[in-house]
Amino acid sequence: MANELLLIGSVPLETVEEVFRNFAAPLAPMLPCMPDGEVGDRQYWVDGVAYRVFNGHPQLETISRPAPDDGVERWRPRNLRDEWGFRIKPGVKEVKFGDPGWRLGFTKDAVNSYFIFRKLKDEGVIPRNVRFQVSLPLTYSVITPYFHDFAEYSKIIPGFEAAMRAEVAKLVEKIPSDDLAIQWDAALEMGDLAGQLPYLPREGAFERNVAQVGRLVPDIPESVMLGFHLCYGTLGGWPCFEPEDLSMPVRFTNAIVAAAKRRVDFVHIPTLKRTRDEFFRPLSDLNVGRTRIYLGVIHDMDDLDGFRTRLGLARKFLREFGIAAPCGFGREPVARLPQIQQNHLKAVEILRSM
Repeated sequence: MANELLLIGSVPLETVEEVFRNFAAPLAPMLPCMPDGEVGDRQYWVDGVAYRVFNGHPQLETISRPAPDDGVERWRPRNLRDEWGFRIKPGVKEVKFGDPGWRLGFTKDAVNSYFIFRKLKDEGVIPRNVRFQVSLPLTYSVITPYFHDFAEYSKIIPGFEAAMRAEVAKLVEKIPSDDLAIQWDAALEMGDLAGQLPYLPREGAFERNVAQVGRLVPDIPESVMLGFHLCYGTLGGWPCFEPEDLSMPVRFTNAIVAAAKRRVDFVHIPTLKRTRDEFFRPLSDLNVGRTRIYLGVIHDMDDLDGFRTRLGLARKFLREFGIAAPCGFGREPVARLPQIQQNHLKAVEILRSM
């Protein structure tokens, strides 16, 4: 089956072709779609947007940036305390972004990666039925790490979302929709809902994080595969926070699937290494119709009995699901990639046996 496994997105390799050739043979037959590894500026996820879009924007002021290495500039943060920071310049009523469709960089990267994807499909490296997966961050995942004054959000979010909608429209224009999958990533959203962002008001947290889906998603054509990846964060070490159970991501999943106003093909829900009913029980509250759920249960696989136990517990409350790692691999050492691939193959084998 081509839907047993999901790859979240990031891979610590230098080129798109390396990612496709490295992962296609062992894993692509089990995948509905395949990402390009988020190489280059995207390896540090939205920090690429911080340094190439927000930094130097004429309506924004850079107030902090990653510390240099022995006097040499650095744009990749070491951890959450080494991040970029911005504020809106006085007198600006709304931050706007030019060059619609291209300004944020996601379309440019995707179009270039898709050329390689199609070439490798023609060579038979990638199976014909596997779609090209583009991972995009939801609004709050881009804004909340860098802008800590909530009063400014009404000035920057409309312009940023207009730029993101233009990127999506250009993606659909340049890449055949029946060969495209768009995955929206929600990491800071999860942190906000868990109360991990003290500079944001608790009141209205759930509503604001759901509402953005209704602004970004409904215009995506039905012929495009649509999914969401929920995340607990990896900067400084995974996870950035540990929920007591799956109730919060389940509630959010139900809400964003409803807010999408169109078919949602999959949602990825990360798990922790927990072996108790109470952690997995909220899965029984999922109300997402035919949306496929991928559980992020592929951890280090150093305890196969524990993995089987977690699968069994999840299946008590959710009869059918696919599996994935809890997050991408972009910050893993390259030397670990063979083991990561073996972990995925072993996990699928155990899933099939159960």
